[in-house]
Amino acid sequence: MMKLGNYVIVIFLLGISIFTSCERKTQYEKVKQKELASGQIFNDIFLGLTFGMERKEFFGACWEMNKEGVLMQGPHVLKIQYKLELPSGKMASMFFYPKFEEGRIFFMPVEFQYRDWFPTNPEYSSENLRDDVVAYFEQLYGEGFFKVEDAKGASAMVKIDGNRLVRVHIKSLSAVSVDILDMRVKDIKDIAS
Repeated sequence: MMKLGNYVIVIFLLGISIFTSCERKTQYEKVKQKELASGQIFNDIFLGLTFGMERKEFFGACWEMNKEGVLMQGPHVLKIQYKLELPSGKMASMFFYPKFEEGRIFFMPVEFQYRDWFPTNPEYSSENLRDDVVAYFEQLYGEGFFKVEDAKGASAMVKIDGNRLVRVHIKSLSAVSVDILDMRVKDIKDIAS
């Protein structure tokens, strides 16, 4: 039979264990959990494209923007190109092509490159491009990006609104990648980079 003092010790140790396991959650995990639990739904991606958009509707929207000269076929694995001015005033090319689940958009991989990039010009560095891309998405989605680092020390800027996750990270000397994901469908760790 356990004595009352032993029960107190067991409950105390259990409490410390629960407290420390809660404390070990990263800022990313805390924000993700809070946002998903909020029940808010954010379907806007950009250029009128949305999560849940059917494949046929996506192609129709892109075809119309292509006829208007807004979008064009890009020389890139991400097949659609959009030329834009970023918040810094620098011109950039944005390449994108969504992934579909059951015929509907759930993930939008995007890549940005400064149009005047040159390896010896620090003004067009990938770090400056990352900051410019974050500023662009803050114009679309509002402020709230925060830095996340993985176990290997690679970092990304992340914003989570309800179901929508936006992750911005440096891909190369000249490119920045952006992942826009509907977390109701899949988790970012389940998406192949």
